[in-house]
Amino acid sequence: MISHEEAEAILLSLKVGAASVAASLPIAIATAWVLARRDFPGKALLDAIVHLPLVLPPVVVGYALLLAFGRHGPLGALLAPLGITFAFRWTGAALAAAVMGFPLVVRAIRLSMEAIDPRLEAAGRTLGARPWRVFATLTLPLAWPGLVTGALLGFARALGEFGATITFVSNIPGETQTLPLAVYSAIQVPGGDAEALRLSLFSVLLSLAALAVSERLARRGTKALSRA
Repeated sequence: MISHEEAEAILLSLKVGAASVAASLPIAIATAWVLARRDFPGKALLDAIVHLPLVLPPVVVGYALLLAFGRHGPLGALLAPLGITFAFRWTGAALAAAVMGFPLVVRAIRLSMEAIDPRLEAAGRTLGARPWRVFATLTLPLAWPGLVTGALLGFARALGEFGATITFVSNIPGETQTLPLAVYSAIQVPGGDAEALRLSLFSVLLSLAALAVSERLARRGTKALSRA
């Protein structure tokens, strides 16, 4: 049986993962479309910035978030009067997970959009459809497998996020202590090996489930599009 604290960490991880994907997905879709369909000065720089969290140490990303969204940071001070707080809150854990998983989400969606024949979109515009309508009724449905894959990859990445989270929002039980942080806490105390093992197994199972669902839905989407 798992303890109340372990269940709390599992539920918080699911909550953080879902919130991080919900917050990052619209921005990821727009970014992927720009990178897939537009050529402009600085495109390589934007691409590098998008993928920066993949190569930076997570602690550096967490520290940057703390400087920007901390209580005395420029964005944190701006959002505080609106009642929006990230530092040392579960919302900050979701923000850290969203930033760390953003490159994976963008890449999956971008590859799916690049696989779409541009002539299909051009045909839609030729028939009088506005660009936003072509995007909503043609591009997004055709890129659906990439959207699903990206969202679930981002969710799986959020379940494993540690470095940026602990740097930005610390390790507060019941508030910011997600699964990886709970495992870290368990191995720091004598006799915590059993708890750490249980939480590690839950983490592995949740991540595998997210990846398996991503693969299955992507295949179903690809088959449906091929029959269309």
